[in-house]
Amino acid sequence: MNHSIILPFLVFFPMLGGIIGYIIGRKNKNARDYWAMLVTLLTFGASLLLIGKEEVFQEAGICGLGLLFAGGGLQVILAVLTGAIWLITTIYSKEYFQQDRNRNRYYLFMLLTEGATMGIFLSADFFTTFIFFEIMSFTSFVMVMHDETKEAIRAAHTYLAVAVLGGLVTLMGLFMLYQKTGTLQMDLLQQFMAQQTDKSAFYGIGVLVFFGFAAKAGLFPLHIWLPNAYTLAPAPASALLSCLLTKTGVFGIMMITAKIFFHDAPWGNFMLILGMITMLMGAILALFSINLKRTLACSSMSQIGFMMVGIAMQGVLGEHNALAASGTLLHFINHSMLKLVLFLSAGVVFMNLHELDLNKIKGFGRDKLLLKVVFLMALLGIGGIPLWNGYVSKTLLHESIVEYIHILEEAGQSVFYMKTVEYLFLFAGGLTLAYMTKIFVAVFVEKNSHPLPVQKQGAYLNPVNKVILALCALALPVCGMLPHLTQDRISAVGVTFLGAHAPDHAVEYFAWVNLKGAVISLIVGAAVYFLFVRTVLMRENEDGETVYLDRWPAWLNLEEKVYRPLLLGVLPFIGGFFARLAGTLTDGFISLLRMAIFNSDNARVIPPEDKYFSAYTDGETDKTVYREGFARSLLMIGIGLAIAMLYILI
Repeated sequence: MNHSIILPFLVFFPMLGGIIGYIIGRKNKNARDYWAMLVTLLTFGASLLLIGKEEVFQEAGICGLGLLFAGGGLQVILAVLTGAIWLITTIYSKEYFQQDRNRNRYYLFMLLTEGATMGIFLSADFFTTFIFFEIMSFTSFVMVMHDETKEAIRAAHTYLAVAVLGGLVTLMGLFMLYQKTGTLQMDLLQQFMAQQTDKSAFYGIGVLVFFGFAAKAGLFPLHIWLPNAYTLAPAPASALLSCLLTKTGVFGIMMITAKIFFHDAPWGNFMLILGMITMLMGAILALFSINLKRTLACSSMSQIGFMMVGIAMQGVLGEHNALAASGTLLHFINHSMLKLVLFLSAGVVFMNLHELDLNKIKGFGRDKLLLKVVFLMALLGIGGIPLWNGYVSKTLLHESIVEYIHILEEAGQSVFYMKTVEYLFLFAGGLTLAYMTKIFVAVFVEKNSHPLPVQKQGAYLNPVNKVILALCALALPVCGMLPHLTQDRISAVGVTFLGAHAPDHAVEYFAWVNLKGAVISLIVGAAVYFLFVRTVLMRENEDGETVYLDRWPAWLNLEEKVYRPLLLGVLPFIGGFFARLAGTLTDGFISLLRMAIFNSDNARVIPPEDKYFSAYTDGETDKTVYREGFARSLLMIGIGLAIAMLYILI
């Protein structure tokens, strides 16, 4: 089935390019930078060759089940998106890392991560997805801890711990899924599950598989790694994390919902609850943050919650899921475009000031018209303002909720629950506008009476990166003003992967019935900003200058107050207790054997050199011919078990 050379090229060429770039970088740093740009340019160009095609590649025997890639529909869209964003961030990185150390290591792992990310988005079975999912976790770990500060290393450790634990749980679920179905290929799984009248036996397995993807996506309560990792990673790495790496988790959840629990309402309601909590918690955390990148990080968590609502509505709506599927796919893409602009803009601030605290960077962008306009374009987009791209996808998501409410009303069922979901959806949209307005006003409007700690010589941004940021920002209103020409066409290509079709009729995005939701969110955002942000989260000091306050309670920290004490204290204690108990019982059992078999009255088992756990005699001469200690016996048992496991696996 080796029908394509493009698919393996997209996955393995960036990895090979990273290794070659590392070797080049040992001799010439500039050549290494341009080589990395060339690798990402060729990878992006190769992804464009997939447009309009259906490609398949299989390599049997690798890791037992082999690797299976497919390029068509949604997977092509994600490959092109990945290639474009990686190219842009690589070009941007040359200026950003100009004075940094460990650049050679960064470029190596950045390109390795690109290949792994391509492997996930192009995978056609869950086994291939899992293999590259785990590779990506380890390679991106190095990008998170790049600065090697104490805080960055701690954040990277949390990131890796969550990724590894999530991966192990997902692997257990995949074992169970394979045992029940006999396959991990997505298309075959969908066919198998379509024949099952009762899917209740698969919910537990689905939750296990879902766990690792949810951890990577940053869903509540597995989001603990996200705020610190985004904040402390370099800006280009933060952009990749937000635009693509967390989206691999969303992609996995989309696969589970579309291929295993297709049109399954109980699963959809489970997704809906998690999505609503994540959407609101991320927005609240962003509202309270006084760090520019941390605000954007928590915003990513909230926007992923919006995507989860769309995924959930696909299950709840069943055959009427066209709007939900289109909204999910478009918000997936729109959010990547928006966060690319926002994190690269935040990188400009940090590149010049080496600060992200709003009180210290306040007023940085007052005289920087281009940066101000670029940031404003992204603010309006992520806030769901009409004529910007975010409005289109949020409108589709909102309309899918409204559609389900109408279905319930026609059936004479209660709509209280779904009305609550709708109001919380619009409220979360208002919170998005409030926290984005907060950071825009701080950086680009307010004055700072203290001199800014400028550390970059010359222009605040080189001409190449100015052009890149301007073009990326320009795409946001273009997609919003021409939704039928741009976003609807993308949606029509990708929704078939989700088991949906394009909406039966063109959505009138700018009709009042659709504009009304955006207006409600706008009013909520203005109210929250003026009545809460400016009165509770800000105050004036004795000099009459506005100060941003960090009012988030220190005790509301899941990582420090729950997860670390549990994983580093409680669980090791419980494990140690049972280990001691098992050791005591084993020693007691051995003592009984010694007394019963060897007539030894020594209750303690401390085998010295001349004492043996077992002895074998020759039946004819009655002489001892072989003796072994207890430790050796355990060693031989362990070796035997390991050989048996290897035989079974291989």
